[in-house]
Amino acid sequence: MLVRRLSGYALRGELQVCPARRFCPKLIWRWTCTDRSGTPVPAYYVTTPVFYVNSLPHIGHVYSAVVADCSHRYKILQGVNSRFATGTDEHGLKIQQAAATTGKDPLTFCTEVSNRFRHVFRRCGISYTDYVRTTEDRHRQAVEQFWTVLVNNGFIYRGSYEGWYSVPDESFLTETQVVDSTDSLGRAIKTSTESGHKVEWMKEDNYLFRLSDLRHKLQHWLRSNPRVIQPEKFYYIVLQWLESDLPDLSVSRQKSRLQWGIGVPGDPEQTVYVWLDALVNYLTVAGYPEQHSRWWSVVHHVVGKDILKFHAIYWPAFLLAAELPLPQAIHVHSHWTVQGKKMSKSLGNVVDPLETSLKFTVDGLRYFLLRQGVPDTDCDYDDDKVVKLCNSELADALGGLLNRCTAPSLNPEQVYPQFCNTSFPKEPEEFNGRAVLEDYKMVEAVLRLPALAKENFEKLHAYKALEAISGCVRMTNGFIQRHAPWKLNCRKTEDKLWYDTVLHVSMECLRIYGILLQPAVPSLADKILSRLGVGPGERSWDHALDFLSRYEGRDCPYERRALGPNTGLLFSRLERKNVQEKHQKPGK
Repeated sequence: MLVRRLSGYALRGELQVCPARRFCPKLIWRWTCTDRSGTPVPAYYVTTPVFYVNSLPHIGHVYSAVVADCSHRYKILQGVNSRFATGTDEHGLKIQQAAATTGKDPLTFCTEVSNRFRHVFRRCGISYTDYVRTTEDRHRQAVEQFWTVLVNNGFIYRGSYEGWYSVPDESFLTETQVVDSTDSLGRAIKTSTESGHKVEWMKEDNYLFRLSDLRHKLQHWLRSNPRVIQPEKFYYIVLQWLESDLPDLSVSRQKSRLQWGIGVPGDPEQTVYVWLDALVNYLTVAGYPEQHSRWWSVVHHVVGKDILKFHAIYWPAFLLAAELPLPQAIHVHSHWTVQGKKMSKSLGNVVDPLETSLKFTVDGLRYFLLRQGVPDTDCDYDDDKVVKLCNSELADALGGLLNRCTAPSLNPEQVYPQFCNTSFPKEPEEFNGRAVLEDYKMVEAVLRLPALAKENFEKLHAYKALEAISGCVRMTNGFIQRHAPWKLNCRKTEDKLWYDTVLHVSMECLRIYGILLQPAVPSLADKILSRLGVGPGERSWDHALDFLSRYEGRDCPYERRALGPNTGLLFSRLERKNVQEKHQKPGK
């Protein structure tokens, strides 16, 4: 056994036979992660697609990344050893043509666009642990090994492909997937039924993958794992696709047509199909072919609905053929539209995430996307919606609550006040307390909130978790408004005890909200917790389970603790001026 020490963890490796090398056995290291005591630490590996560099990043790319980032941050709060991969897909005919149009060599073109993605993700707080480019040498080696395994296992053969091909989608299509249409000049063309892009007839000798042999195995996998594709709507779509025969899939292109890609091992005249190349990126990051077992057994993919077929049929089929485990889950999300229309350069309605994050702040943009993004239906983006939501829930409700609890006018000592069990007894009939029925309902709601948030973060349904948190924030504001501590006479002992209790309960609620909001809006959550004096070691998910300790009869570590520095408003109200000007008619 070999042991490697990392910060807080130990990686323990054992030599085992690599399952992917059935025909040529090879020993590999299989790693497990433990804490300092030797206890196994759960692992989690979440991925976004590698984004195609034919265009600059838009709000849809950022949404995929924010969804995965939220899941990654949530798992870390749970004490899980989490890994999060994103990156760029840089091969294919479309990239080859785009680079030629700009007069740049393909690698220079790809590097420039990939750096834009990296910059946008950093700006938007995307905390990826791995950023992969399909032009990297480590990825080329992984693709070549994966191809070799498919060949050795008898799933790739030399053949001839004749049929429809969509260059924009880098996708082969059957007759049932194309329809008659006309271009902008009225000429008759064929287009893809799924994307609407123009297709062309292609005939060439290349390599094919025996996809037809795996249809029943794919059906069995899905029926044995009914929750592997989420939401359920997309699970049934994939099952429906599998009701029809699957034709064998062309997995290479002639190098005379496609030079920009990874060459087929042993055949200088062929280039690996861009989707096979791109999908292997998930294995590349995991350490394929020799050190991937630790991460590959816990992989979760986040994908848009437009690439569902590639991830729910082609990719599992490739993995079955390579004798590798299939994904733990495929989380599918729908698209963002603008005024009900798909974003496109021709319509001029592409939302720039950099510009949007500057206008509404990173926290504002992240909160809007996660709060409004519903995975099984398309969502409509509008600046005015961002303003209304962020002003209502972040500036007014959450920011107002923090300000009420910590403002020197209400909290002149700038401390976490003490709780009085006599004023707020656990059982209303125990004492003649001052708490009313609505207050007990609020406490019960906040006690249940971590479990409710956990359930939805686990499913990558951040919108439901944020909705529940927002509802509790409203209840807490109602609690303060109902008891109006500013009206109490603190010279009276009874009033002073109740005054402190109202603030204590409100700040305890805020502490829970701050912890639970960390996956979605990490900077804003940090402001809340820092202002409350909650230290870095007191922000894990477990700390959210310890709510109102004194109410439960336990000691509270926060009582009489000094508050953190006042850094100003939690979230400044967004101005509607620019948004209104945007919607005014010309000349008005």
